[in-house]
Amino acid sequence: MMRAGAAVVAAGRDRARLEATGASLIHTVDATQAAQVDELFAAVASRFGRLDGVAHCVGSLLLKPAHATTEADWAATLATNLTSAFYVVRAAVKAMTAAGGSIVLVSSAAARLGMANHEAIAAAKAGILGLTLSAAATYANRGIRVNCVAPGLVETPLTERITKSDATRQASVAMHPLGRLGNADDIASAIAWLLDGGQTWITGQVLGVDGGLASVRAR
Repeated sequence: MMRAGAAVVAAGRDRARLEATGASLIHTVDATQAAQVDELFAAVASRFGRLDGVAHCVGSLLLKPAHATTEADWAATLATNLTSAFYVVRAAVKAMTAAGGSIVLVSSAAARLGMANHEAIAAAKAGILGLTLSAAATYANRGIRVNCVAPGLVETPLTERITKSDATRQASVAMHPLGRLGNADDIASAIAWLLDGGQTWITGQVLGVDGGLASVRAR
C-alpha cells in the first residue's frame, strides 16, 4: 500500500518490514510525545516540501470492565489512542495548510456499539470519532479532509489473546455478519481509499470496516 518516496513512521518490529517496501524515509517516534510528533512532521516537510496525507494507526487493546481498570490502565489507553491522534492531527494540519491534504484516523466498532469489558478503549476510540468530526469542520476551508475508519476485530499480533483460542475466536466470528474476522489488508485498503487524492468530496466520515459488526444483525 506504500509507494517509493513515501514518508513512513515505523516502530520496533515493523521497521524492517516497512523498509523493504522502498519507502525513502523511516523515522521512529513515540506518538504520545508532542515534541517528537512535531519534529517528525518538520522532518517530513523539510525532506519532501509538502505533506499530502497522514494515516494515524497507533492503538492498543484493553479488555477490562471499569471496576478492574486502574488509573494507569486508563491513562495509558487514552495516551496511546486518543492523545497520539490529537498530536498527529495538530501537526498534520500545520503541514497541510498551504496545499490541503487528507488525514485518516482509526477508531473502532467498539466506539459505536456497546460491548462488555471495553470501557476504557471504547471511550478512547469514541474520542477519536469526535476528533474526526470536529477537525473535519475546522479545516474544511483549508482543503484538509479528515476521516476515520472503525474496524471490527482484526487478526493482528495485538488481538492474538482473543483469536488464539478456538472458543473465543468462534464467538468473535459469529458477531460479524459477514462470517469472518478482518485482516490488515481490509483496513489498509479503506485507509488508502480515503487518503487518495481522488476522494476530494469526502470529509467528516466514519467508515465502518467491520464485517457489519456495528450496524447489521444477520439472520
